Amino acid sequence: MSPIALPSQHALVLHGAKDLRYEERTLWPPHQGQAQVAVVATGLCGSDLHYYMHGRNGDFVVQSPLVLGHESAGIVTAVGPGVKNLVPGQRVAIEAGIMCNNCSYCSKGRYNLCKNMRFCSSAKTFPHSDGTLQDRMNHPAHVLHPLPDNCTFEQAALAEPLSVLLHAARRADLTPSSPSSVLVFGVGAIGLLACALAKSYGASRVVAIDINQTRLDFALTQGFAEQVYCLPVADKAKTTDEQLRRAKETIGAALSEFGMQDGFDVVFECTGAEPCIQMSIHAAVTGGKVMLVGMGSRNVMLPLSAAATREVDIHGSFRYAHTYPTALALLAAEKLPNVEKIITHRFALQDAARAFELLARGRDEEGQMVLKVMVGAQ
Repeated sequence: MSPIALPSQHALVLHGAKDLRYEERTLWPPHQGQAQVAVVATGLCGSDLHYYMHGRNGDFVVQSPLVLGHESAGIVTAVGPGVKNLVPGQRVAIEAGIMCNNCSYCSKGRYNLCKNMRFCSSAKTFPHSDGTLQDRMNHPAHVLHPLPDNCTFEQAALAEPLSVLLHAARRADLTPSSPSSVLVFGVGAIGLLACALAKSYGASRVVAIDINQTRLDFALTQGFAEQVYCLPVADKAKTTDEQLRRAKETIGAALSEFGMQDGFDVVFECTGAEPCIQMSIHAAVTGGKVMLVGMGSRNVMLPLSAAATREVDIHGSFRYAHTYPTALALLAAEKLPNVEKIITHRFALQDAARAFELLARGRDEEGQMVLKVMVGAQ
């Protein structure tokens, strides 16, 4: 008796730096507690780009072929034994982190800090867990979130980066019931979502700072920020004292331009760049909060005395927990005007290598700015 032939599918597989291959793979049925999802849309992220360009993301080095992608949504095509909350044909957002539900952090509801977290498309753990740049994937049903009827697949893919900001906003106590003035460093996709979320929460003022005037113009014309400031280009400071002094002077000029010399209630630092992190402490009002969202410089010299004497709280923020339902509801209710305009380019899965090259360049052949690149069937 001949064995039953299993169906196949395609995946975009990273084998090393700039070595992406469109491969055919066996499509296995979902296991206990899993559902199989036909992936419709995946947004490319900065961490995906790091893996593509360097074969690593910080300390996490690709040790075996890895499927990238983790900002995704699709359609359930099959369910495994024991799955009661999903049915084939259901549209879902894919939460890429698979928590253990057994450690102390999971028991406290802070599963983003789970000691045994496995995150699809991350090389932190080995064997690696494949991401969403494939036709279909099997994934635990408890981290698949049904979409509201009027939420598109591309909007649902944005629920992942939006979740990063929802989590950061919660840590900053930024809520619709307590509107605050907000300054955002960096207006890439994450920074723009920070602006959009702050505005949806009724922030009294939302402004943005960047070194890229084109991105700042986009943030202003599309209504993400009400005022913007382009940081001047300067030679690298020769000493630490000079660097810290320059950071204070530079942000002082920006605050004067905004008419907010006392600073802002909440500062979202979305660049990860050392000078911006330094500036963010001086940009916060006395008693304000700085949210470290961007991942970049590993070791940073900080003006801690300025933070301590002014009681500026500096909060780390890593991924998210219990955010997807809120993110999808916000997207479906159109509480984030123009958010889809963050998506500037789209590619089919088989052309995703071109998508990564485009993301690395930052501009397309016509000179248009690249923000969020979406890959998939949509």
